[in-house]
Order: sequence, then structure tokens, then C-alpha cells
Amino acid sequence: MSNTTTLQTAKRAKNDEFYTQYADIQTEVNAYLQFAPETFRGKTVLLPCDDPEWSNFTRFFAENFEALSLKKLISTSYAPEAKREKYGVLFEYVARQHGGLPKNERGKIFVLDHDANQSGRIDFDDIKWEYLEGDGDFQSKEVKQLRDEADIIVTNPPFSLFREFLKWILAADKKFLIIGNMNAVTYKEVFPLFKSNQLWLGASIHSGDREFGVPKEYPLNAAGWRIDAKGNRFIRVKGVRWFTNLEHGERHQPLQLMTMTDNLKYSRHKEIRGVGFRQYDNYDAIEVPFTDAIPADYEGVMGVPISFLDKYCPEQFDILGLDRYVEDNPRYGYRFTINGTETYARILIRHK
Repeated sequence: MSNTTTLQTAKRAKNDEFYTQYADIQTEVNAYLQFAPETFRGKTVLLPCDDPEWSNFTRFFAENFEALSLKKLISTSYAPEAKREKYGVLFEYVARQHGGLPKNERGKIFVLDHDANQSGRIDFDDIKWEYLEGDGDFQSKEVKQLRDEADIIVTNPPFSLFREFLKWILAADKKFLIIGNMNAVTYKEVFPLFKSNQLWLGASIHSGDREFGVPKEYPLNAAGWRIDAKGNRFIRVKGVRWFTNLEHGERHQPLQLMTMTDNLKYSRHKEIRGVGFRQYDNYDAIEVPFTDAIPADYEGVMGVPISFLDKYCPEQFDILGLDRYVEDNPRYGYRFTINGTETYARILIRHK
């Protein structure tokens, strides 16, 4: 068994309750403040798929409400689905006909916008909450209304619903900062947004893995897990990234690159040193299997790994496409090959 747990595993298991660590939220938000201190100033921030009872998102933004100069903080939680799973849609319909869903089948809304306890500052203790009319599904009419009220949406959405959640945000043309699987880059609904510079990766997570809290019933059957002194359970998850349309300075830092000749002589990658760059069988581009090996002086099209987006500078490169979605690829819908062997997913780029 791998010593890390992937988001794809969670998706297959339909277990979407991964709780982001406070420090990871703080580090990422600080990157935007360093680039543009006014990023959150006077803004209404919505945290859907959230709940202060376990969520560090709500805790972070509430504790930093004044430091961020927020106008309003709204969190919504999704209710347990035990009865809906047992009785299905009919249960919800009948319940609504008789006065609405029972409380344990209704989501909650948490609002912070003033010093409710007159302590002299606005913080976590000033949050007020009440039940929603429905279960708190982000697709519901009442949560959509909250989305429309918000300026910025921040959360760790259900991993299995990433496509739908991103579409939901974009439908309202909102700023956002969300966590997802790196492989989401290859989704046909997502990649065009990178290509058109409407979406990019966040500033603080570029490789390795991150620790997430999980519910008590989550199976701890991998090596990358721990239980703290309070009984809280954590697993390590690889392949996660922040996805955003908020500006941060790091993405405008150009890569420092070697020439093709220097790569051939000095590359730290044995696949390139003394070998050079290979051509695809089925597309007119060269294979560059490592981002730091992109040749500085090559004027043609290059295929690079999706992790290239961690270092992508829009002033330095044009993104032309993704292997499986390149219309003039003779094998449209398939990956590129070298000597008949398929490569991993490749983004096509060219120097500006």
C-alpha cells in the first residue's frame, strides 16, 4: 500500500470529507496579501461546503476578519444524508409538503459581520447561525443566492464534484480559491480555463503531499496517517493544488532555463543528458519530461508535464493545448507516443 492517499482514491470511495489544515490556508492566503494587500478588503467571503465545528476555513477567516478587512463572512454546511440515502428523493418531497426537512436533514448558515458580543473586536465568537431551509447543497437555490452575494468563494469542495463546483462558481463570475486534485488540470471543462488565463494554480502547494483531517469513520489503511492526542484523525494526500483566479506574484516569475546544448551536456536528468530531446511519433513537437529542462532557445512546440503549471509564467510561455484535446493530433483524444509508447499527459507550450 502506498504511504500516501490520493484524491482519486477518495473519489472512488465517495468520501469527500477531507479537512484542510489551518496552516495551509494561512500560507496560501498570505501569498495573495503580499502581492495585493487589498485582495480581501471590503469583500464578502463565502465558504460553502463548510462548518465551524470542524472547518479551519471558517476559523481562519473569522479569526482574521479584521486583519483582512472583510465586510462579511458566510459559511454554509451540508446536512447529514442518512435519511435521504435511506428514503431517497421521495422523502425530501414528502418532508417539504409537511413543513420542511427535519433539523438534522437541514444545512446550516453561519454569518459574521459585526461585533455581536461587544468585545471590541470582530472574531470567531461573534458568529451567528441558523438552519437553512434545505440541506445546504451548493446547487440549491438558497446557497446560489449566497454565492451571488459573495465577492470571493474559498473552500475545499467535494473531490468527486470538482467539475460541477467550479462550473457553479464560474456561472456567477466570482473570484475563488479552492483545493482540488492536480489531475483536474486535464479535465476538458478545466484545461481551457488555464489556456485562456482564466484559471491558474495557487502559490503555496507545488509538490509533495499535504495532511488533511478525516472523519472518525474514515479507514486508516495507508501508512501516511496519524491520530493525535485528542483522537483527531489525519491522512497524507498527494496531488493536491490550490486552484484560483486571484492574482499572486509568484506566477509572474519567469523560469531560469538552459539552452538545448547545455541541457545535452549538463542536465541533471539522465533522460536528457547526452541524449537530447525526442520527437513525438504523432505530433510535431519535442518531449520535455521535466519543467526545469525546458530549453531556453527552442522556438518550436514542446510537450511538458502538467506539473509545468506550478511554474507557468504567462509572460514567458503560450499554452497551446493538451495532448488529448489537440484537434490536429492524428490520434485526437489519445496521448502522444514516442517509439509507440504513450507518454503521460502533456501540455503543449511555446516560448513567447
